[in-house]
Amino acid sequence: MVTVSLCMIVKNEEEKLATCLDCLKDLVDEMIIVDTGSTDKTIEIAKSYGAKVFQFEWTGSFSDARNYSFEQATCDFIYTADADETIDEENRERFKQLKEDIDLLDIDVVQMYYCNQLSHNTVYNFDRELRPKLFRRLRKYVWHDPIHEMVKLDSTVCNSEVEIWHNPTEDHGERDLSAFRRAVREGEYISKRLHNMYARELFMVGTEEDFMLSKEFFEESIADNGRDLDQIKEAACVLAHIAVIDGKTEEILKYSLKDLTTIPSSEMCYELGNFYRKKGDLDEAIVWYYNAAYETSPILDIHRGGDMAMHKIAECYRELGNLDLAEDYENEANKWEIPSGEKQQAIL
Repeated sequence: MVTVSLCMIVKNEEEKLATCLDCLKDLVDEMIIVDTGSTDKTIEIAKSYGAKVFQFEWTGSFSDARNYSFEQATCDFIYTADADETIDEENRERFKQLKEDIDLLDIDVVQMYYCNQLSHNTVYNFDRELRPKLFRRLRKYVWHDPIHEMVKLDSTVCNSEVEIWHNPTEDHGERDLSAFRRAVREGEYISKRLHNMYARELFMVGTEEDFMLSKEFFEESIADNGRDLDQIKEAACVLAHIAVIDGKTEEILKYSLKDLTTIPSSEMCYELGNFYRKKGDLDEAIVWYYNAAYETSPILDIHRGGDMAMHKIAECYRELGNLDLAEDYENEANKWEIPSGEKQQAIL
């Protein structure tokens, strides 16, 4: 049977750490806890489980801390976890069986299902997705991106049936948006993956101020010949939202055309609905909200292609005095559910 090093980075996790480690203490052979500046009982709790605790001066990059934690591991495989994760008994048994089976296979990375993704306004549009969680130690894995960090790899990957429950107790949206802005200020190139996440996080949890603070970056992005169509459309959606906030009609036209001349997105249709509603043209606003909800697909925020657009239609009909249609769309919005399809996370 292979041995497994648990590698975690933590800061002030006294409320959650013990619950997480209780699930893992008999699944792993070594616990590596990298602390980035706790002022509570986090370190004391970690040591009570026999963990090797290392201090790491925070650099502003989660990848730097992840890489440091990997450097301390000594077992065959490395398992990464956050303090707000738990594994139930059924999946603990799957994990134990995986440790026996993997020794017979030429596997470098094992993906596991990350569940409960949609709680607390996380940046994801799927409630269950595959993520790389278990890594063969003797290969060279390097974390990259200063936030929502990922591993660069070219490896043999297998998908397991192990499910990990994500139990966030706080919204990290403002922390993450601040990290994006810091990375931009420091001149770090924002990868395609992070470009998408930055835009998504803005639409899901960003304030008007957050959008305005992102304007310069997305203006440069949309003019960057190195960005592909997906990134141009993402930037156009962000900039169109900012133009609606500012009431700049020419910019709304400019950015909406960059999206609508390809396959229109729900987000852009939603923004055009907002634009016409602010102008007092409720009939035209309804047309665009309807397109957002029923005729197009979202690229950033699944709610703008579903319940949010339906609620907006209901509000417009209510303002027009058509209470029957307003009630119909309100009921449809309240019954709307996020599509159940899970995301097969591509990591290669």
